[in-house]
Amino acid sequence: MRQWKRLSAALLAGVLAAGMLAGCGSSEEGGSGDTDTFKIGGLGPLTGENASYGISVRNGAQIAVDEINENGGVNGMQLELLFEDDESSVDAALQAYNLLMDRGIQAVLGCTTSDPTIALTERTHEDNILQITPSGSAMDCTQYENCFRICFTDPLQGITMADYAADVMGVTKVAVIYDVSNDYSSGMAEAFVEEAQAKGLEVVANESFTSGDVDFNTQLTTVSSSGAEALFLPIYYQQVAYIAIQADRLGIEIPYIGGDGWDGVLEQLTEDQYGVVEGATFLTPFAANDTSELVQNFVKKYEEAYNSTPDQFAADAYDGVYVIKAALEKAGSTDSDALIAAMTEISVDGLTGSMTFDENGEPNKGAKVVQIVNGEYQIRSATEE
Repeated sequence: MRQWKRLSAALLAGVLAAGMLAGCGSSEEGGSGDTDTFKIGGLGPLTGENASYGISVRNGAQIAVDEINENGGVNGMQLELLFEDDESSVDAALQAYNLLMDRGIQAVLGCTTSDPTIALTERTHEDNILQITPSGSAMDCTQYENCFRICFTDPLQGITMADYAADVMGVTKVAVIYDVSNDYSSGMAEAFVEEAQAKGLEVVANESFTSGDVDFNTQLTTVSSSGAEALFLPIYYQQVAYIAIQADRLGIEIPYIGGDGWDGVLEQLTEDQYGVVEGATFLTPFAANDTSELVQNFVKKYEEAYNSTPDQFAADAYDGVYVIKAALEKAGSTDSDALIAAMTEISVDGLTGSMTFDENGEPNKGAKVVQIVNGEYQIRSATEE
């Protein structure tokens, strides 16, 4: 279905690109009413336990919008970011989206976590509006032809970290603790276990919990007695902090590996607790201490604007805005069909890597990992020491 609809969209895009540029956008109700402005609707948690993600996304996206506008905008238009709190909740995300549509948004940057993103795809698909999630990694986040992502998928993360455990760490026995009530966590855990077994690793413990749990003594006791040489934690940073602290109390000293939900774990700990995650490695496309000029320019602007160091969620959102810019330039139109069709024809050199997009909405770019060393995130290769 995606292929047929993309072909139709591509044909329409060719017609529209030869036509008028400014008159094709959505209505501007509730905003400036200025057709020289392209409105991007952002969604992410600004409150609640996942607020770190949404705040980073909003801030990173705003820096990109400001940069683009300072450099003349896109096709004669200025960009405007309108951002709403989705509380990392399906219901709140749908309410936030309705507010943004009332304000005349023409593309969506969001959501930030997987469950709200999946729910939102149903609405954006019905409304035929381009949706790019910075960090929604569950497979269904890109289930429709209008939906794309900047981050890696859950299965890719699970596979990459299983390969890392086998090929780089050289372990033979692994344990897993995951959130059975969360699509992000369970999807990554499933892919990790399947790949680990394919690589000849023995999964000696595969323990689950439910979102909201804070006592992991039962799961950790099982891991402790399992003979595991590494523990895979495909969960969010708050849960990582709980588990690492409790594991330390139990005397568990095996190394941890994880997915991109780990980003922010040091901010969840006090400095005297950093040791509980020393040496832990997690997948990420971005590290603030990367020496590339593009990254360092972004880090400088972010720190000056927000008095904090950007994480991968900020970088994903920054790249997401530049992807929208590239789609606008390729399409030569603000029409949704033209923008959606353009997505598979663009290439963007971003903070998180050089990327193109396939017909399934997935980014083509390389994976990296970060290791926690002396209370800092150090970028590493995902395939070698």
